[in-house]
Amino acid sequence: MTSPARVAIQGERGAYSEQAALKLYGPEAHIVPCRTLQDVFAALTTGEADAAAVPVENSRAGTIVETYDLLLAHRFAVTGEYRLRVRHCLLGLQGCHLDGIRRAFSHPQALAQCRTFLDRHAIAAESAYDTAGSAQNVARLGDPRVAAIASRRAAELFGLAVLAEGIEDRDDNVTRFLAIGLPPTLAQGPGRSLVAFTVPNEPGSLHRCLEPFARHGCNLSKLESRPDQESPFAYVFYLDVDRHAEDPELADALAELSAVASSVRILGSFGC
Repeated sequence: MTSPARVAIQGERGAYSEQAALKLYGPEAHIVPCRTLQDVFAALTTGEADAAAVPVENSRAGTIVETYDLLLAHRFAVTGEYRLRVRHCLLGLQGCHLDGIRRAFSHPQALAQCRTFLDRHAIAAESAYDTAGSAQNVARLGDPRVAAIASRRAAELFGLAVLAEGIEDRDDNVTRFLAIGLPPTLAQGPGRSLVAFTVPNEPGSLHRCLEPFARHGCNLSKLESRPDQESPFAYVFYLDVDRHAEDPELADALAELSAVASSVRILGSFGC
């Protein structure tokens, strides 16, 4: 019998990353909490974890750029993805009330996603490393004026009350998580490939790199640039392509990209 996957996440049990990890790798997965995203990749490097579930993009707050930097810095393959509908709750001590809350702790992304609610109730936002860790901290502090923005599961884990639910600014608040390392057990949908490349510093170079995808009918669902950590004022471009790398049209487009780009790396390809 195969042992359950050990899946590293950024944050404590009860974090949204845990929900994504359990969706990707099944309810029997053994969750390995890590304080930072760097710690998640370190757990993969040392063998403490077989896989990881890391956030890469939120429909409201945008890209988690550190994830891209860490993907390029390591050689672990992206093997799947999951899009989690994030429903934020304001969590406080049992018996306290919303109108008495003065401060709310959470991850910066969660705070950004709940800005309207916080402003309306004159609650000061205070950044922390994790949503569930913030809930754990509120339980430890024992201050009825302090709350956390986290999941309902975090409230259950740390014995907190749900003072308000669905406090995110938009009801289409979705975070995209990537599976890294061991392929997930979740059935994959249409093919997707993640590609990183650099270009020569000359006019038209980016156009020449992107043109083959259009000519071969490969849809680019995301294009992101990040500073190249090896070369000041140079950039790495990241593509999400809606096809598997083994698809003949994408394979041809990638071959043509390799002929004009300075470097090309497929970060992962998955799906049917």
